[in-house]
Amino acid sequence: MPVSVFPVIPYIFLFIHLVYGGPCDNIVSVTSSWAGGYTTALKVPIQTSITSWKMDVTFSSVLSSIQVWDATSTVTNTLQYRLSNVSYNGIQNAGATLSGVGFNAYYVSTAPAPVITSVLFNGINVCANVTTTTTKPLTTTKPLTTVKPLTTTVKPLTTTTIRPMTTNSGSGLPTKYNYREAITKSLLFYYAQRSGPLPVADNPIPYRYDSALNDRGQSGEDLTGGYYDAGDHLKLGFPLASAITIIAWSIVDFPVGYSSAGQLTNAQNMVKWATDYFIKAHVAANKLYGQVGDGTLDHNYWGRPEEMTMSRPAFFISATNPGSDLAGETAAALAATSMVFKMVNSTYSAICLTRAKQLYAFAKQYQGKYSQSIPQVAEFYPSSGIGDELTWSASWLYRATNDVTYLNDAKAFYNQFSLSSNPWEFSWDSKTPGVQVMLAKLTGETQYKNALKVFCDSKVNQPKTPKGLLFINKWGSLRHASNIAFICLQAAELNISTLTYRQFAQKQIHYALGDTGRSFVVGFGVNPPVKPHHSSSSCPNRPAPCDWSTYSSTAPNPQILYGALVGGPDNNDVYVDDRNNYITNEVACDYNAGFQASLAALQSLAVQGLFN
Repeated sequence: MPVSVFPVIPYIFLFIHLVYGGPCDNIVSVTSSWAGGYTTALKVPIQTSITSWKMDVTFSSVLSSIQVWDATSTVTNTLQYRLSNVSYNGIQNAGATLSGVGFNAYYVSTAPAPVITSVLFNGINVCANVTTTTTKPLTTTKPLTTVKPLTTTVKPLTTTTIRPMTTNSGSGLPTKYNYREAITKSLLFYYAQRSGPLPVADNPIPYRYDSALNDRGQSGEDLTGGYYDAGDHLKLGFPLASAITIIAWSIVDFPVGYSSAGQLTNAQNMVKWATDYFIKAHVAANKLYGQVGDGTLDHNYWGRPEEMTMSRPAFFISATNPGSDLAGETAAALAATSMVFKMVNSTYSAICLTRAKQLYAFAKQYQGKYSQSIPQVAEFYPSSGIGDELTWSASWLYRATNDVTYLNDAKAFYNQFSLSSNPWEFSWDSKTPGVQVMLAKLTGETQYKNALKVFCDSKVNQPKTPKGLLFINKWGSLRHASNIAFICLQAAELNISTLTYRQFAQKQIHYALGDTGRSFVVGFGVNPPVKPHHSSSSCPNRPAPCDWSTYSSTAPNPQILYGALVGGPDNNDVYVDDRNNYITNEVACDYNAGFQASLAALQSLAVQGLFN
């Protein structure tokens, strides 16, 4: 659909400011709100050139917690938070505007919303309606230790109350497709993929129960939990870690996309379900389990995960059987997740970061491909190389720690493995475009921006299918297009061909949502798939049996696998909704990752009035 900037957005922000208004409205925009919280974006005019900055933000009343992006934060007293620049936005030129910094503010829902009363930028109050400019930032008060982080318990989602929506009412301007609904349902898909003991109060999927409770390592280690990979019941660490890195990335960079959909906490906990498992699977400094389940035995079974009886062996990498790709990608996922939880659950954030550092050290010291060390996985997810994951994990650790050692490693690996070349895809196996985004963002250097531009330009200009799909591969064609859409949305955030890339990305996501006349997302939109290649959702309600006769049935799946993005059509836009066709109709954790991340980015842009 045509893209335009809506001039009426100031009136929407004005209404919100009337509710939360204060003397700092000249630099603070409240972009969304809910009971007990709101999201802000800060825009500070730069009067003189600087190489670093600190911003002391004072509120009218106490917050429960704050979640900040594009800055680090500490508490200076009960009402004031100090925001400091990160590595890539400290240098600001006179006449520029510092933008991109923002936060979610949380408070007791029964209390009045705290208003920002002053913002001291390098000691100067930049709020228009405050005349005092000599107030010095607090520097001697020790950070509070009694402010409790928000609970990470997710309120149960209920599939019975989800109704189709056609606008983003209440969270920005109307859009052609309801991104809020699509984000919510994508998260429901991940709930349906959960393995292990399911919390009674947090299971919105009525046909799913506890499963695979005896998953153990070769020495008896507890490997319960995590997500089933696709329509089967294997647990595969490499593609799952890739999916979690992408989704955590979207939470870090586009939190407004989730918060305005009312799904920020659910998204955080969707990531945590996986990283809890990664932490379990990392049983020693140089030992990480990468697969649970036997591919042949698993694929000979069609039925509920709750009723599996086959053997489920587990396989790991170690110093003698290394897997730099698996260890590196898992390190990246944990580093990104540490940023997701930094202001929400600092203890968990620290645990994730510690494990990320250990796994990165393992990946760097003992180099090798995981699919050679775990040959059982080669049939499903063989690795093409380790250079991109080494660079990727080093980049994420630099972003999470600001330790320049990791940046130096990332640059060295980037050159060593020739990652400046134009890759074909961004996927569970190929992280190079993501590396180019990260290094461009972290360093601002032209070489990385140019490489990123070459990649996105090649995809924008690549001939599409007759109906407009960027076709990369028949296996998960929509997955590939969605992943590349997210990369180019990130490039647009770096002011590289902004409008062109946003339009291109939106067109790819809208193709999946229904632009061809049908949706490719289960339970969403017009004529969605009803027979995804997915074992548990194909089963009738218990106690009815579920077996290969269920697989062969021509009837729709008895259970609606809300939010699952199916593999997608071929290069001529041909698609048949057929459970037997696992090329076009299977679903997977990594299929939804770039799709959900792109939705969050588009929703964030819509809320800001930048895109519709």
